[in-house]
Amino acid sequence: MDREVWLAQVEEEILEPDLAICDPHHHLWDHPTNRYLLDELLADTGSGHNVVSTVFMECMAMYRADGPEALRPVGETEFVNGVAAMSASGGYGDGRMCASIVGFVDLTLPEAGAALDAQMAASPRFCGIRHASGWDASEEVRNSHTNPTEGLLADGAFRAGFAELGKRGLTFDAWMYHHQIRELTALARAFPDQPIVLDHFGGPLGIGPYAGRREEIFAAWKDDVAEVARCENVVAKLGGLVMPINGFGFHKRDTPATSDELVAVTRDYYLHMIDCFGPDRCMFESNFPVDKQSCSYHVLYNSFKKIAAGCSAAEKAALFHDTAVRVYRVET
Repeated sequence: MDREVWLAQVEEEILEPDLAICDPHHHLWDHPTNRYLLDELLADTGSGHNVVSTVFMECMAMYRADGPEALRPVGETEFVNGVAAMSASGGYGDGRMCASIVGFVDLTLPEAGAALDAQMAASPRFCGIRHASGWDASEEVRNSHTNPTEGLLADGAFRAGFAELGKRGLTFDAWMYHHQIRELTALARAFPDQPIVLDHFGGPLGIGPYAGRREEIFAAWKDDVAEVARCENVVAKLGGLVMPINGFGFHKRDTPATSDELVAVTRDYYLHMIDCFGPDRCMFESNFPVDKQSCSYHVLYNSFKKIAAGCSAAEKAALFHDTAVRVYRVET
C-alpha cells in the first residue's frame, strides 16, 4: 500500500492548533522510493499544526560528487540553503522551512576546522553539525549512517575536531544508542562549554538482542538520562522514538498509529526526559520522514500535545518552540 494512502487511514482533529511550533529535526532527500523534499515537507507541516519554522538535520543528502573528501558534505548545506531560500521567499506559505541548518563534518579528520569554515561560508543558516556515533556489536542493529567506530566520542582525533566547534560557536547534535549515553556524558563533562543536543532520547533499542527487554532497558536508560542531564551544556530533543529500531512495530501494521497509541507506549520516556532536563532544555521533534513509517505528522504532534497537557503555557512554549529557536538560533 502507498505510504500516503496508509497514513490517511488515521485522521484526527488538531489539538491546540494555534500553538507555535519550531520543528527542530527533519531531513530532506530524494531517495528513489522515499522522496522527501520541500513539497513533501510542506504537506506535513501544513497538515493542521502551526509550524512556523523548522531545522534541517544532516542525512548525507546531495553531497558534492567530487573535490576534497572533507568538503563533499558542504553540498548538502548548499542544497538545503536553496530550499530555505525558497521558503523564505514567502511563495510557499508563511512558515520558514530549514531556517537553521545542521550539517555534517567528519570531526576525526585533521581538516575538520577548515571543513567547518567551509560549511559556515556556504550558508548563514548553518549553526552546527551532527556526527552520529550510534554503534552496536550486533549485526541485527544497523550502525549510524556515517559508519562510526566503536567508542567514537572518546577518540582523540574526534575530540580534537570536536574542540573546533566551540571556537566557532557551533552546536553539536549527538545520535547514539542507549548503551552509549554514558559516553556522551563523559564528552559533555570534558567540554562543559560546548552546547550539545541529545537526539531521539539517546536511541533506546528494541530490536535484535534488545527485543523483549524493554523494562530492563528502560530502567538503565532512566539512570543514564538522569546523569547526562546533570551536564548543563546538554539539551534534549524529544522524538524519534517510533522508528523501526525502537521496536514498537507500528510500521508493520495494517493501519498507522493513533496519537493515543503513541502516548500509551512513549509517555513515560517523554515525562522522564522533561523531568530530568526541564522544559527549557527540551524540544519536541518530528524526525520526519523517518518516523513517518509509523504515523502521520499531525498525529505525532497531537501525541506531543497530549503528553504536554499538564504543562503551563510557558512550559509548552519552551517545549514546542522556544528551546529550539534559542539553541539553533532560528530567526523569528
